[in-house]
Amino acid sequence: MATPKRKTKEAPPAVEADLAQTLAAARVLRQFRQVFNAVKTHFQQVEKKTGVGGAQLWALSIIHSNPGIGVNALAQAMDVHQSTASNLIKTLVEREFIVTSKSEFDRRSVELTVLPAGTRLLRKAPGPFTGVLPEALAQLDAETLARLEEDLVRLLTLLNADERAANIPLGQVL
Repeated sequence: MATPKRKTKEAPPAVEADLAQTLAAARVLRQFRQVFNAVKTHFQQVEKKTGVGGAQLWALSIIHSNPGIGVNALAQAMDVHQSTASNLIKTLVEREFIVTSKSEFDRRSVELTVLPAGTRLLRKAPGPFTGVLPEALAQLDAETLARLEEDLVRLLTLLNADERAANIPLGQVL
């Protein structure tokens, strides 16, 4: 005697759409976790190998590449607030990796110069100095970056994210 076949009840389209949306959100969340963990791992490696944070190393590398750079120019190069750059500089001076001096042209301005200890630190530091995320973003084509920017604006709006956080280096956040 044949067993009667059970009829499987199909889920309504709205339920299937909700499930698909939930699964897609979970996949994207996992991707964000991968990005954050890659960034965090890089900064941990930097700190373990050098004893300084990622943002400090990045600042040091910019100063090394631009001897005599000023505080405002450093902040601009790192896309951070001037006070953030000042705090990074203070730590680098205290650790004797850089020195500040008054500009010959404008005595109100400060010029930054890397000391030998800073150069030695840069030699042993794992790259990229800017961090793995900025490095990866720089390798994306313009169309991908534009699409990513547009999508992230929508996400940041939903998160009601504080715009001031955009100028805090990831190395100081993670």
